[in-house]
Amino acid sequence: MKIRQEEWESRGTVYIFYCEGCKTHHYADKRWSFNGDFEKPTFSPSILVEIGHYPKPNDICHSFVKDGKIQYLSDCTHHLAGQTVELLDEENYEDC
Repeated sequence: MKIRQEEWESRGTVYIFYCEGCKTHHYADKRWSFNGDFEKPTFSPSILVEIGHYPKPNDICHSFVKDGKIQYLSDCTHHLAGQTVELLDEENYEDC
């Protein structure tokens, strides 16, 4: 599977996927729509992760997850900015 589903007390149902650009997991919760496909997931709208200190984060990961692929937007600060890659199998990564 490309994503896994968990129940978090603070967020309810979350869908977790591994981000190859950040080398960690990201998640989507009830704020995003999900197509229900765990092999070729699509979330909407885009997912923006900011890591660092407000107001200027040190690292940004901004992406669309569509049909099992991550489309990294050009404002990402990692090496996959501007590229589209297949989601990796989630069960191989356990940092979350």
